[in-house]
Amino acid sequence: MKRLLLSAALAAAPVVAHAQHEDVMTRIDARYDQTADIARKLWEWAEVGYQEERSSTLLQDALSAEGFSVEKGVADIPTAFVAEYGDGGPVIAILAEFDALPGINQDAAPTRAPIDGKGAGHACGHNLFGAGSVQAAIAIRQWLEETGTPGRIRLYGTPAEEGGSGKVYMVRAGLFDDVDIALHWHAAGENSAAARTSLANRSAKFRFHGVSAHAAGAPEKARSALDGVEAFNMMINMMREHVPQESRIHYVITSGGNAPNVVPDFAEVFYYVRHPEAKGVEGIWTRVEEAARGAALGTGTEVDWEVIHGNNPLLVNETLAKMMDEKLRQVGGVTYTKEEQKFAKKLHASFDEPRFALGSEEEIQPYSRTLGYGSTDVGDVSFATPTVGLRTATWVPGSSSHSWQSAAASGMSIGFKGAQVAAKTLTLAAIELYSNPEMREAAQVEFEEARGENFKYYSLLGDREPPLDYRK
Repeated sequence: MKRLLLSAALAAAPVVAHAQHEDVMTRIDARYDQTADIARKLWEWAEVGYQEERSSTLLQDALSAEGFSVEKGVADIPTAFVAEYGDGGPVIAILAEFDALPGINQDAAPTRAPIDGKGAGHACGHNLFGAGSVQAAIAIRQWLEETGTPGRIRLYGTPAEEGGSGKVYMVRAGLFDDVDIALHWHAAGENSAAARTSLANRSAKFRFHGVSAHAAGAPEKARSALDGVEAFNMMINMMREHVPQESRIHYVITSGGNAPNVVPDFAEVFYYVRHPEAKGVEGIWTRVEEAARGAALGTGTEVDWEVIHGNNPLLVNETLAKMMDEKLRQVGGVTYTKEEQKFAKKLHASFDEPRFALGSEEEIQPYSRTLGYGSTDVGDVSFATPTVGLRTATWVPGSSSHSWQSAAASGMSIGFKGAQVAAKTLTLAAIELYSNPEMREAAQVEFEEARGENFKYYSLLGDREPPLDYRK
């Protein structure tokens, strides 16, 4: 008799779980207007790294209203915060970003339409990231409360992902030490939960100092700081031929003088170096520093530099990635209205050989283990606790990040719908993790094996304090 009852209970369990999942997703759909409102406000404000005062406050207020306790100003960062609900049980973390990119902006329109006077834009979809993660945290809170499941849901408000490494300082401060699993997601032009790693990176501002003089009247008395920058850039560009092919090096001259007839006594260039491994970044970085010294020596100038940020690569956890892929397939992709289809078709026409076709927003891409060529401070979180993420079609298929096309979709319903897909998937993943101790244990075993024996965390930005003024 006991065996029959057990069999009946096991048979009923998937039905009950499915009904719970449907109820959870229905509730997230019912909160679409709040998701859209938060995402749109963040998009309009477009606050850059460490300057996201209104954006951070908006997310904190939304969570406080739902019963979360909020600690703000963590890790010596005014806009960073941690919001938590629940007690006992495992701690599941959700990451939320909200910083914009400087130097790019676009109206929510399918053709190029910059907004006059706006110096930044959400061309990486962090407005959606923040809004979708908040909705997931709220839905998980409701599920924990209604089911009486022991556990804590913790949302990390993480500023300055774009070149500021906000999460690295939070990891360094020990804020993830008691987290069992961390979940994250990102805006994209496709739906995918592939086990996607990233490049480690480090950046710095190299500042050359020379001597000013009249460029025509007394050039022999001058030592051009801009010459130092240009000599440095030339040396690095020659070095590109002699670094591993997976490496990436890029720069922008942030200060080069003000008038051609005044030899500049100050010039600055901002560099990024990337490689799949932290040791690879450090190896290239040593050569970059030597090139800076050589450029200064050859031009009679002096040089110093300030490391701005540094990220470790993402540590893949396939136990969690395959689970996330399953949940994403359960949720499904994004379905456009007729108006959204018109918008998408017009925007898609601006692409040259797009990677994804219109219609693929409804599909889930095949699961795989891949290398991504971007970098993210989520990498440092992934070395602190088992971490898993996904990407959803918040943008018109074929869009790349940091483009006007991605900024356009991030400010309207196509982006908002993609954020809803992320919120649902994160919620189902969290429910699975609270309910499945065997999966949590397997993820922890894989995590410890991937980090290796005698692992010791090392930050690529060293012991510097958060660069709160790096975008000013």
